[in-house]
Amino acid sequence: MAEAERGGRAAEALGAATVGATAVGATAVGAVQARVRVARLGLWLIAAILAVRQVAVVLATPRGERLTDLETWVGPEGVLHVKGSLYESTQFTGTPFGGLVLKPLTRAAEQALGWGWTFGTLLLVVALGLVAARALPQPVSRRTSLLAAPVAVSLLMLSLPVRNALYLGQTSIMPVLLVLLGCFAVRGERASGLLIGVAAALQPTLLLFTPLLWFTGRRRAALCAGATFAACTVLAWAAMPRDSYTYWVHHMAGVGLGGNADDLGNQSLHGALLRLGLTGPLEIVLFLLLGAGVAVLALRRAVRYAHDGQLLLAVAITGCAAIVVSPTAWQHQLLWVLLAVVGQVGRRSGDRYVWPVAVVLVMTLPARTMVPDKAFLHPLRADLILLAALATAAVVPFLSRTSPYWQTPIPTRYADPAPSRFRHVPLVGSLRRVITRPNLLFELLLIRVTYYAYAQIRLAAAGGSNSAGRVTAEEHGWEIHSVERALNIDIEHWANHAVVKVDWLRDFFDFYYESFHFGVPLTILAVLYWRRPVDYRWARTAIGFATVFALIGFWLYPLAPPRLMPGLGFIDTVHGPQDFTQPDYGTLTELTNQYAAMPSLHFGWSLWCGLVILVLAPRWWMKALGLLHPLFTVTAIVVTGNHWVLDAVGGALVVAAGFGVTYLFQGPRARMVTARAEKVSSDSPAPSKDRTPS
Repeated sequence: MAEAERGGRAAEALGAATVGATAVGATAVGAVQARVRVARLGLWLIAAILAVRQVAVVLATPRGERLTDLETWVGPEGVLHVKGSLYESTQFTGTPFGGLVLKPLTRAAEQALGWGWTFGTLLLVVALGLVAARALPQPVSRRTSLLAAPVAVSLLMLSLPVRNALYLGQTSIMPVLLVLLGCFAVRGERASGLLIGVAAALQPTLLLFTPLLWFTGRRRAALCAGATFAACTVLAWAAMPRDSYTYWVHHMAGVGLGGNADDLGNQSLHGALLRLGLTGPLEIVLFLLLGAGVAVLALRRAVRYAHDGQLLLAVAITGCAAIVVSPTAWQHQLLWVLLAVVGQVGRRSGDRYVWPVAVVLVMTLPARTMVPDKAFLHPLRADLILLAALATAAVVPFLSRTSPYWQTPIPTRYADPAPSRFRHVPLVGSLRRVITRPNLLFELLLIRVTYYAYAQIRLAAAGGSNSAGRVTAEEHGWEIHSVERALNIDIEHWANHAVVKVDWLRDFFDFYYESFHFGVPLTILAVLYWRRPVDYRWARTAIGFATVFALIGFWLYPLAPPRLMPGLGFIDTVHGPQDFTQPDYGTLTELTNQYAAMPSLHFGWSLWCGLVILVLAPRWWMKALGLLHPLFTVTAIVVTGNHWVLDAVGGALVVAAGFGVTYLFQGPRARMVTARAEKVSSDSPAPSKDRTPS
């Protein structure tokens, strides 16, 4: 009985523990679900804010500057309103079927031009985002399924094609939505083919979706799509024979309508070949051959990914091929590239974010942001979205769902936690130090976008107006000059005039000032990336924080350098004589704010270079050579009249802050930890081989 009593008590205790564990588990699950609901609500709020902003931008633009394409179609003299051919003015570039569909909407559009069209377009964008979110390749987690829709709508609102379509009043969202509805939303192959056929009637290159349907087993849908396209085209030909002949025969399916085909806005293969200087029969033959090759390769890839269960990716690949082979593909027609964000690329977990980030940046930022304005990069800059579409259609090796890396990519290697001298360092314990080499493309994107933001903030730091910015900067210049005189460190005038008297010395420091500012930091980052990836992350993070702190200084304290201070007699050895009678001089010289002088990033970045070399160089002479760079730089910025001595002090402070914040967030350098681990492993005896016969 005693044993039975003890057994009963044990069972009761076990049951109570089980109930307690179940309650704790239910509480944890409930907390996670609550966080997901809050995150979803926040994402939908962001999407709503973006939608309101887009409407405000469009409707705040004066009449005659907004919805210009729609005004061209339905205005008092619009091509859909007046009698005669749609293509007499070459302003209407759609198919005759598109004109036939839009003509009944003319009067309604005239009565509500702007509001109705803009809100209708927003509803189409929301519908497109919802359909795309539901079409994600399975399986997806519940969290992903809940958060995908607001994220998709937000990305669409930010994308250049949607913004362009809203601003111009274009209809380019309709064909994309019709194709997605036909592939994912409607039931029955006939309905699917009907929607895709109507989309092709509005944008003929979307006929590429008919072979995709055929080779993925939806042959009835493919036949229905082709028949619908033919019926719509014949209907438009019967209703508007003259316009149909003009479009299909005289202009060869719309080629020559609208803007010039070699315009930068035309992101098709035809436009790229024209921009490269190819014309005439050679260009046409080359366009047809390359276009056919891209179409065949893209369809083969799309069919393979569709059979793999990634139908949305297959649709994106086919849509990108339609962009490439189209005679004209204007910016508002390039939405297919954004859908390619669903593809997974890379075997390493650290590479998974590179492709979606690259697609989002290309589709939301202007090409001038992504590519520097250098002559040898102009072809890349002019055809950036085309190259993204071409890469999606024919090049990027998207992972198959049958790949072992689909669910379990190669994990990222992290350094072991390292004790620091301070109790609360690192501040973010979850921010573990990565010891593997980061993705090169991602780093290049990060550097480029960061530098563009840096340049824009420098420009914005000029002040509310050029004249006001100059006055404030000169007042701060007098303040700095007074402080230096009080400290007896006002050596700028003496150093400037002393160097001017020695031609070779002046030329040397002018060259050093202009040539080494960007080259040396980029070289150091490149060497660290290739030879010391662990230290690369530490150094890159430090210079990033230092630059952010410097931008805050530019914004809060615009400062005129000595060469832009009237009355002090400085000689600008780099830029030449100054004309202080010009009210805007110095504020925007060569499209950069010359009043962003405090702190001096010229010296700050050079000091960062010297410290990195001092810490990491293996030999003493390398360390000494590295310290010469900040010494030469501080001399150059002072003797050329481009900075005050206190600017260099400010540069040193932001660099120190950059290294300090990096230490606070990440703790000691990961290299120290890995070196210790490598030493321990090298001291351990090697395991003996198992000689047991198999």
